[in-house]
Amino acid sequence: MYESEHNTMPQRILIKIGGRAFEKESGFQELAQAIQSIPDTEIIILHGGGAEISQALNKQGRETRFIDGIRVTQAEDMAIIENVLSETVNQRIATWLTQHGVACQRMSGLTGQLFLAEPLASPEHAYGFVGRIKQVNGQGVLRALQEGSVPVISPISGDADHHSYNVNADDAAAALAANISCSGLVFITDVPGVMGSNGICSTLTEQEVRKFIDSGIIQGGMLAKISAAFEALANGVEAVYILKWDGADTLTDLAAGICRSGTVLRR
Repeated sequence: MYESEHNTMPQRILIKIGGRAFEKESGFQELAQAIQSIPDTEIIILHGGGAEISQALNKQGRETRFIDGIRVTQAEDMAIIENVLSETVNQRIATWLTQHGVACQRMSGLTGQLFLAEPLASPEHAYGFVGRIKQVNGQGVLRALQEGSVPVISPISGDADHHSYNVNADDAAAALAANISCSGLVFITDVPGVMGSNGICSTLTEQEVRKFIDSGIIQGGMLAKISAAFEALANGVEAVYILKWDGADTLTDLAAGICRSGTVLRR
């Protein structure tokens, strides 16, 4: 167990849930229990859904291809991806939390132009309808919090012409956490933290991360997550946690400034 440098309870925590991190209702029951036990902490949930997207695309005979952890998204894929994220996964999370006593407001990056996106451009690769966030309008999220609700957010976003884009959920979480002044950003994944050369790293600096990237220890999906984490830190978020859910204490401990497992990243 290790404690953070700030033992005061954070006022606002954004939790990014990976697609496989919570596969059963029991996990959301524990999450609901934790949220209700820290009434002085505002919670925002932003989710991915990569595994279910792959399954849905495969059912339609669509190829799934990744470049550096980014899912290449063709125009024909967008309706499928948007349905999975903004309807299936988003509805399931909100329903389970509501059934266990947590009031929720369902949203996506399209809600009130929460995330204004533009195409992700690269001179080496064509990603299709993959977007990067160029602007965040967090007022709708703040209103939901003021009303006592937990925002449950899909990362599907739109551009100024109302075209939908598939935005990496880690990047969306980092951008939103910075925009609404979250003290903590928590990436809940299906792995117990960032693996270094000697096992799980309890803490990581940006310099250490660069060494791991250069040596190939950090790559793929974790590389995208780490990049998003340091973007959040650079824009004012105090601490980013990458960890595996281990019951309701996972969140209540973080709210108390304690991290018993996983990896903590700081500025």
